[in-house]
Amino acid sequence: MSSEMKKRILFVDDEINVLDGLRRMLRTMRHEWDMQFAPSARDAMTLMRESSFDLIVSDMRMPEINGVQLLSQVKECCPGTIRIILSGHADSDLTLRAVGVAHQFLSKPCDAETLIGTVVRATELRSLLSNTRLEQIVTQIGALPSLPGLYSQVVEELETISPSVHKVGEIVARDISMSAKVLQIVNSAFFGLPRSISNPVEAVAHLGIEKLQLLVLSIHAFSRFEPTGAGLESADQLWAHSAATGAMARRIAEAEQVNRRMTDEAFAAGTLHDIGKLILASTLPDELARARRLAADQRIPTWHAELEVFGSTHAAVGAYMLGLWGLPDPIVEAVAFHHRPSDFPRSSFGALTAVHVADAIDLGRRGIEYTGEASAVDEACLAKLKLASRLPIWCEVCAQGGR
Repeated sequence: MSSEMKKRILFVDDEINVLDGLRRMLRTMRHEWDMQFAPSARDAMTLMRESSFDLIVSDMRMPEINGVQLLSQVKECCPGTIRIILSGHADSDLTLRAVGVAHQFLSKPCDAETLIGTVVRATELRSLLSNTRLEQIVTQIGALPSLPGLYSQVVEELETISPSVHKVGEIVARDISMSAKVLQIVNSAFFGLPRSISNPVEAVAHLGIEKLQLLVLSIHAFSRFEPTGAGLESADQLWAHSAATGAMARRIAEAEQVNRRMTDEAFAAGTLHDIGKLILASTLPDELARARRLAADQRIPTWHAELEVFGSTHAAVGAYMLGLWGLPDPIVEAVAFHHRPSDFPRSSFGALTAVHVADAIDLGRRGIEYTGEASAVDEACLAKLKLASRLPIWCEVCAQGGR
């Protein structure tokens, strides 16, 4: 592989023996990665000023400038660089303070398989977006705004004398942004859980009240949605459609009698499937408004118009961010392909199928004037999966849930 094609990775740690260990551990990747090793944050910033890097992995506790401060600088000066924290469990509170600047968290000691897998998955996600500007915008995002009413409910509950972790979890599960954030944190290797978590309520339970209070009340990892008046259907409509899609995707999965993990993945992916719209509305509202006008004028689905305006779609933008944040693959895949499931190679029912059908059913109920989206189910895809006969049953269970 030529040097031009290699991924450029920067490792930062103030302990020389740790850097030497990384060199030895990652020797097998030398033909695919151009690796640099910096013994301090200052050395790392010097290297980054001299040339660009695809990804940086930084230790947390370092003298003078710690990992949070370093990645904050990287976020500002190199918006397209993917940022990963490597931390010990003793750094729990400090690590949580990195939630706005780090895409993922790895726990020391980190084995080669975990480190290589994390770097490969994060860098390969760039294929979802062909627009460098969008890549930089999404890579800069540390948190997204939440629906004001839900945000206020979470704050009020956490400020009570004896806050309920279950009540907080139920509120978080209804919000697009808070769900994505708690799933990002809990699915990091820092927590060391034996399996991926796809249920926001379960994720909140793993975090616990003390960490949630730190995240919400001190670090302000969540914020209120402030509508710009451009580009996005009303916030209430977006959240209502997302919540309905998540609930219906879960009912469809339950009708297929799949395991609990797949049911949770369907629910989470349904809730998060339009998170790309929130990203675009928060960062490029005028361009999103132009795409919506184009869709209305030409009577085409919004995601077709987004391709013309952005060179990408809200589905790809959302999937790129969720992938960077380390959410489970089935959720990322369902978000990426929920409008075009035939483009994803799959031979059986999964979260993608449930979300695609649930999205179409709810859009059909709301009417095409809601978003300009086409509401038709891809029946050819269902036929290929030998699931066409299940569509009437799925429509029925979704209708029952809405009564």
